[in-house]
Amino acid sequence: MMMIVVWSTNNVGLVHGNGIAEEEAEQFSAMYVFGDSLTDNGNNNYLVNSLAKANYIPYGVDYYAGPTGRFCNGGTIADFLGDLVGLPEIPPYASPFATGTRILKGVNYASAAAGILEETGQNLGDRFSLNKQVQNFQNTLNALKRQLGEKDLSRHLAKSLVVFVLGSNDYINNYLALQGFGLRKFLLAGIGPLGCIPSQLATGLAPPGECVGFINDYVSMFNVQLWSMVDRLNANSSSGAIYVYGNTFGAFYDVINNPGTYGFSVADRGCCGIGRNKGQITCLPFSIPCLNRDQYVFWDAFHPTQAVNKILAQTAYSGSPSDCYPINVKQMAQI
Repeated sequence: MMMIVVWSTNNVGLVHGNGIAEEEAEQFSAMYVFGDSLTDNGNNNYLVNSLAKANYIPYGVDYYAGPTGRFCNGGTIADFLGDLVGLPEIPPYASPFATGTRILKGVNYASAAAGILEETGQNLGDRFSLNKQVQNFQNTLNALKRQLGEKDLSRHLAKSLVVFVLGSNDYINNYLALQGFGLRKFLLAGIGPLGCIPSQLATGLAPPGECVGFINDYVSMFNVQLWSMVDRLNANSSSGAIYVYGNTFGAFYDVINNPGTYGFSVADRGCCGIGRNKGQITCLPFSIPCLNRDQYVFWDAFHPTQAVNKILAQTAYSGSPSDCYPINVKQMAQI
């Protein structure tokens, strides 16, 4: 993802809560989001025994609704992508408000600390694993069927966008299960450069100014396999489904290595956190974050700022084949 997108990141305005004006028309009928803390928009708030929550200040300090459970100072990648394709903000599945007509434009199932394996994240308590997220989608499907009827539901699902932002290598069966439900358009995001996040820099495993190379090597191995899997899925698809690989690693790595090009001045430590690189302890309740948040690549020990999320969403939406393969999200909407 080496497309250069220069944003005035000091002006990440709030339009529909996220900072990107909606398109004139909806390009997808709905958006269904599966993932972890990078896209959780509040599901973990409703899990009593979860430690993976971001429902407190200073999380959401730049979001129109305040601390909603998003692990960021503002909007997530899914929020910005939703704006770009012309959809309104979608509710978290676990919210009591995710009912009736409120789910017609999509639902977010992402859960912080979630993974493919059931045991992933168990040290942080309750979370919705990918398998559980797919089960939750099935519940949504039943609710939609009652509202739309089978014929209209089939059209609705075929024109919906499915976004996966999770980091593991054995979730192909979940993709195929969703395809079996009638979904046809999938954006599968690769893993970003984890060796460059503040929590890893804080370990001292790399010289100052460098990322932890062996961790990025592991990530790259997974991403190569995911890219290859997208080719196989597309080659074997008999239902008209299209799978797209989002090269998150490339886009994020370019921002980290060329921060000035994108309007950033700090790329090696969090805006909110404690210790070396502000990455040894992540953002605690009522911590005081940096004031120039839009000049920081990282919000906390693990997550990017909303300014970076905006860039990543734009790149997935309209980037070249090296950014989003084999086509981008805007092109996918036209199919």
